[in-house]
Amino acid sequence: MKLPIFTILLILWCTTACNTSKPNYRLDSSDNLVLNEVVISGERKKSVAATSQDARMVLFSAWLDLIVSQPDSAVANLAQIATRYNGYAAEIGTKRTIIRVESTHLDEALRDIGRLGKVQSKSIKGQDVTDEYLDYTIRLDNATKARERYLELLQKAESVEATLKVERELERLNETIDLLKGKINRLEHLAAFSTITIHLETRIKPGILGYVGLGVYHSVKWLFVRN
Repeated sequence: MKLPIFTILLILWCTTACNTSKPNYRLDSSDNLVLNEVVISGERKKSVAATSQDARMVLFSAWLDLIVSQPDSAVANLAQIATRYNGYAAEIGTKRTIIRVESTHLDEALRDIGRLGKVQSKSIKGQDVTDEYLDYTIRLDNATKARERYLELLQKAESVEATLKVERELERLNETIDLLKGKINRLEHLAAFSTITIHLETRIKPGILGYVGLGVYHSVKWLFVRN
């Protein structure tokens, strides 16, 4: 006995909803969350435990306040540093420049940037996005499987109305899949390339009277404040 196409669609929709609300994962003998074919930091691994320290996906960002004599020259050097460490310049400016370098070379890049002037302040932050990444991966897997089932159902559609209903669901799933792929690719890229934001400040050179004033200032300061 053949089921009406509307009934088949209803059953398939319920199955898809259940799969979306219940992620496709399993627990190993140590109660670690394990997924199949999960990409972590650009590498595909068949069994990745989300609770394992070496499987965490962390996005690193750094901020520097840098005093330089010639901002234009400093900006050119910053672009060269980005290229040196297989990265690129995301924003160029004499007040603020943002570059990205391979995460494995973050320390070397920061060292080279510090040589361009006087570092007033520096901070580094790591953002753990492992759970977010795994959530996107699970949802993408479920959406891809649902699309495969709808494609099979499309071949069995017996009327124009049924065909249109399946095509609408396929369009919705394709949009969801493209969105999730974009989010996953963005996280993978930001994990592979650390972001460095450099705020540039021009070093002011005093004139002759300025140097005299500075000498007087330091002399008076020495009279009142001594280490």
